Amino acid sequence: MEAEKKQNLPMENFSSTAELTSNLGFQSSLSLAPKATSDEKAYNPFEHRNLAHPNSTIGSILHLLKACLGSGILAMPAAFKNAGLIAGTIGTLLAGVICTHTVHILVKTSQQVCVDAKKPSMSFADTCGAAFTYGPKRVQGWGNAVKNIVDCSMTLAYVGVLCVYVVFIGSSFKEVLDVFYPELGLSIQVYCALTLIPLVLICQIRNLKHLVPFSALANFLILVVFTITLYYVFTDLPPVTDREMVASITQWPLFLSTVVFAMEGIGVVMPVENEMANPRRFLGCPGVLNVAMVIVIVLYGVVGFFGYVQYGDAVKGSITLNLPEDAIVAQSAKLLMGIVIYLSYALQFYVPMEMVTRLLGTRGENYQNVIQISIRTGMVAFSVAIGAAFPSLELVISFVGAVFFSTLGLLIPAVVDTVYNWDRDLGFMKYVLWKNILISIISLVCLVSGAYTSIQGMFEEFGGGHHETFDNATLT
Repeated sequence: MEAEKKQNLPMENFSSTAELTSNLGFQSSLSLAPKATSDEKAYNPFEHRNLAHPNSTIGSILHLLKACLGSGILAMPAAFKNAGLIAGTIGTLLAGVICTHTVHILVKTSQQVCVDAKKPSMSFADTCGAAFTYGPKRVQGWGNAVKNIVDCSMTLAYVGVLCVYVVFIGSSFKEVLDVFYPELGLSIQVYCALTLIPLVLICQIRNLKHLVPFSALANFLILVVFTITLYYVFTDLPPVTDREMVASITQWPLFLSTVVFAMEGIGVVMPVENEMANPRRFLGCPGVLNVAMVIVIVLYGVVGFFGYVQYGDAVKGSITLNLPEDAIVAQSAKLLMGIVIYLSYALQFYVPMEMVTRLLGTRGENYQNVIQISIRTGMVAFSVAIGAAFPSLELVISFVGAVFFSTLGLLIPAVVDTVYNWDRDLGFMKYVLWKNILISIISLVCLVSGAYTSIQGMFEEFGGGHHETFDNATLT
């Protein structure tokens, strides 16, 4: 039995990414206690966990908040412009509920397939593949292919996010320093290149537990940015009646795609849940997931609503771009947001590292530390190089984000939940099926509308049209 456990838990001390996805437990809403009618005790994933650095409940909430409270929240006023005050408020609430629900069904499915496969934990991709493997007989052979597709999609999506983060950090510092030190005259490429060493250093941290202080600091700083932004937002606030209550329905998909892409932190959810010292607190009421998402939804609604009331149709992709350029406090908000993204980089970095670590397997065991440092340095250098080479990369990455995050965050969890429960229990009148079909339709709307917006921006860019230096709405 001990040999079997070692076989099922490869590389558990290789890196934090392996720990996050290969050998960690799951919070469960299921009863894993032995049933009276069973002669054998049911497999309990919690009992087989081996956590070297378990994360606290508070630490897990901080990580989820940081994953969801990216710079996309500063794009919420622009999103409200595409929906109107009433439609935007209702839409933000509905989008938050949908995103929370898809995370919930993904984690729940992961718990169930862990029991079926008798494994202590699974990654996002492993869960998707196992849902097919332990699903209806007709699709059981698709498990490995589904796992590989999700793996590649997740990796590409988050590598793209890392590249955009580099551009954002470089742009933030350039905008501020150009105001106070115009004699420097450094290009955006130079600022991107200067991020290399700081990013390499922070990405050598391999355990989420050790990143908790960084997430806490990032959350504090982003609250400072929100405070500064809201100060200007609430100064001489015009009447609410001056703004549109319900925008044209043709603009709603743009609102929905912005909200979903900004809120979605699907790639970080499984690692955070797996790393918890007490995973039973992840789901349920109140639970880590619900607490974090309630905070996220409230902040998104407040920033979006009042930001649109203040600036109306003149609001830009990031509301910080509407702040006065001659105010030191306003400029500091841009600088602080660049620091927030820097601190967030390492957390997002865990997602592509997960796949790389699993691909390595047990190779190079005698040089694990050297390999880890080399790979992490190489991946950071790649993102910096792409960011420096294409400082307008946000238009391309927004397209990739629209395609991958609407698919990964909404469509795939709905499909996985449906497939796994197809021969089990789809609920009264198969409500689970119809609910997941609706989620899938919403996902496709987000995909098409987000891709359309990005392509339109690309045509304007290459056609010589004016665009903002950096649009925070493309970040998740």
